[in-house]
Amino acid sequence: MSLSNENNFKHQLQLRVQFYSMPQNEWKKLRPHFPGYTSGLVKSEPGKFVMNPLYGFHAEKLYRMQPRSDDVWLLGFPKCGTTWTSELIWLLMNDCDTVRASATHLIFRTPCIELPFLTSETELSPQMMNMLNAIEKMQSPRVLKSHLPFYLLHPDLLDTSKVVYIARNPKDAIVSFYHHTKLVKRHNFQGTLEEFAEYFMEDEILCSPFFPHVLDAWSKRHHPNLHFMFYEDLKKNLRGEIEKVAKFLGQSPSDEQLAKITNHLRFDNLRHNDSVNNELGKRTGFMNKEGNFMRKGKTGDWKNHFSPELNSKIDKWIERNLKGSDLTFVTELEYQD
Repeated sequence: MSLSNENNFKHQLQLRVQFYSMPQNEWKKLRPHFPGYTSGLVKSEPGKFVMNPLYGFHAEKLYRMQPRSDDVWLLGFPKCGTTWTSELIWLLMNDCDTVRASATHLIFRTPCIELPFLTSETELSPQMMNMLNAIEKMQSPRVLKSHLPFYLLHPDLLDTSKVVYIARNPKDAIVSFYHHTKLVKRHNFQGTLEEFAEYFMEDEILCSPFFPHVLDAWSKRHHPNLHFMFYEDLKKNLRGEIEKVAKFLGQSPSDEQLAKITNHLRFDNLRHNDSVNNELGKRTGFMNKEGNFMRKGKTGDWKNHFSPELNSKIDKWIERNLKGSDLTFVTELEYQD
């Protein structure tokens, strides 16, 4: 049964994607490992994008969210550096004001547009609807974040707004997402890293599939309104990447400002910044007590987690999915900023 909105919206956009309950054979396998998904999961057709049912019912709301000409949108697969990069973008768009940034939580400064739908509820609560309305009413210029792929967002987005896409090598993305799903109660993952990696490679976890998400953005990288960047480049040369994003956004921070926000954005500093690190989630019951939302931020941490057998399997998966593409990933760094 389709979970998409079946109403005819004359003279309005219509999302040509429908969402269906995840096939029973897949869900039966996942269910014991993801007890947080009490209402199950859905997949899109076409695209096979995995999300929870509440989003499936309301996908058209976000598809029809009108971008503004002075918006900056940040896109990327989960746990690939979107929190880090959204802080970077907000600072560049707000006169490098680290004092104001530290006084207001990042979730209010650069809201994630699909966040109101990331619950196990089957109806959109008034509180979540208010969050959506607040995004629509935000004062320009807005900085917005999403883990949705391009085809589930407004088709005029890239021709209307500036878009930054952040990509990360899939090995570290797997490890980071694994720890994230164990930390956040709405996932509450109960399996092993090896089991999670299998689900990741089989395109069965939330926001899957990974490679179509990244490759679609990569194919658009020459569009003048898209800046495609890599997490590993932020680790290698943070100030240099800040300067590139500033140029793309038409911002001209002074040397003093660049030095200030470079220090502010160093990963170890952000980990201890309560307006960014999401430790609030533990106090509100959103997250489990063990672990941290901003964990290590290291490129190559996968080497501390993967067995030789698992690493070989992931290498083959990467090679198979990148065949015919000129996209490459850096999985290790000799020096990290």
